[in-house]
Amino acid sequence: MNLFLTPEGRPAFLARLLITAFGLWAASAVIPGFEIEGFWNLILAALLFGIVNAVVRPVMVILTLPLTILTLGLFLLVVNGAMLGLVAWMMKDFHIAGLFPAILGSIVMSVIAWVVSR
Repeated sequence: MNLFLTPEGRPAFLARLLITAFGLWAASAVIPGFEIEGFWNLILAALLFGIVNAVVRPVMVILTLPLTILTLGLFLLVVNGAMLGLVAWMMKDFHIAGLFPAILGSIVMSVIAWVVSR
């Protein structure tokens, strides 16, 4: 059993967890007001972010669908930032200074995940 790639060649659970943790680290290095302390906190935040994206985000996307359509999809950036804010709220050593750093952090994480998984 390969922990890094599925039989189709896509990143498996452990690889996605590490990619998300790397994206969180990069966002904390680049964006002022986006701080996470320690390696294990990065891993825990990546795990929580995956759970939040799997459980809470689909509900939020459905609830905000009219606003997302009205803004031609741009409101999804706010939803992604809110999911990061929720993870930061759950953790003691993860701090986001507001919605704007959270949105920028979600953009940085998405770009890094896209580049690394290609």
